[in-house]
Amino acid sequence: MNLDTLLTNLTNPALLFFFMGIVAVRVKSTLSLPEGSSKFISIYLLFSIGFKGGQELSHGTINGEMLQVISIGLLSAALIPILTFFILRTKVGIPNASAIAASYGSVSAVTFITAIAFLEQRGQAFGGHMVALMAMMEAPAIIVGVLLMKVFGNNGLKQKLGDLLKHAVTNGSVFLLLGATIIGFIASEEAAQGIAPFTTDIFKGFLVLFLLDMGIKSGKEIGSLWRRGPAPILWAVFAPLIIGSAMAFLIQFLSVPYGDKVLLTVLIASASYIAVPASMKIAIPEANPALYTPMALAITFPVNIMVGIPLYASIIA
Repeated sequence: MNLDTLLTNLTNPALLFFFMGIVAVRVKSTLSLPEGSSKFISIYLLFSIGFKGGQELSHGTINGEMLQVISIGLLSAALIPILTFFILRTKVGIPNASAIAASYGSVSAVTFITAIAFLEQRGQAFGGHMVALMAMMEAPAIIVGVLLMKVFGNNGLKQKLGDLLKHAVTNGSVFLLLGATIIGFIASEEAAQGIAPFTTDIFKGFLVLFLLDMGIKSGKEIGSLWRRGPAPILWAVFAPLIIGSAMAFLIQFLSVPYGDKVLLTVLIASASYIAVPASMKIAIPEANPALYTPMALAITFPVNIMVGIPLYASIIA
């Protein structure tokens, strides 16, 4: 990654507004988005990216390249939690390690959306199936995290696997993303153009506002991590960069489009702070959400959007 690429990413308005949110918290500003607006914006972003992904998917065909990407994504969603668990279980305990494992095997929709904006800014295309893959990668990581708790913990599984899978799929963000993708796939191109001003033209503006809100939330959460020792912080900073860089190096030898390679790498390197906490609260109540949520949101998320995305893209190039 050259200096110009890093500087370009650091001067991206979306990233700058994210940092503005963090600064607002640190200086005790009263800045905040109106109550409920953050949820609306997140719904809009998931709807927009899902619908556009479905449209792209309708123009393509199922082929070996697509199946390769989906297989790698799903396999990583199962293997990364296992790696994470065995590295961290002696540092943070089995319940916390299981929840962190699920978080880092799962994905961040906002990191994915930021990576799409990064590609679009550079005129790079990607396949609509990548949106579907993002939704598909949520459930395997959650299930593996809970299985690890069942095997190595003392209290057994708190929820049946069938119920857990249903919860993962019917989680609001996953359900909306899958539903919007299916609708985008079914809708005619003419009908899709009719709502393009809403699905496309205002997308980046809403992304900026959402990242501002994410910055405010990150600023509030990050303080709780410093009291829990270096292991969680070191993992949250370096694990995504190491895993993402390794994947970027390996995946460049696959015969799939550049945009798909970047998005797959970003998905694998990201961590969930929405779907996983909702699931872990039910499945592993012993795990401390004040540990695994800020790890993903306050550290891994900004590390990926500030350094990770341009780093992975430069390795693949």
